[in-house]
Amino acid sequence: MKSTGIIRGIDELGRLVIPKELRNKFDLKYKDEIEIYTEDNKIILKKHENGDIFTGDMEDLIEYEGKKISLNSIKEMIKLAEKSGYKI
Repeated sequence: MKSTGIIRGIDELGRLVIPKELRNKFDLKYKDEIEIYTEDNKIILKKHENGDIFTGDMEDLIEYEGKKISLNSIKEMIKLAEKSGYKI
């Protein structure tokens, strides 16, 4: 793990400011969601990436109405619709 040499304090409400240089480097914008992980004695922050709304998959995504769905989920829904008698 590479050290940035940047040290920040936690305020009385438990908040931590992510320096502008790191926000720019990782393309973090206002209201972006951050995932928080722990590993041994480390706290790991990761920009949240929305995946398929059904499975969470991150591959072959198509966005529709602000939601993401994978091609695999689309194929599965077509199969389900056809089994239910709908013509596709």
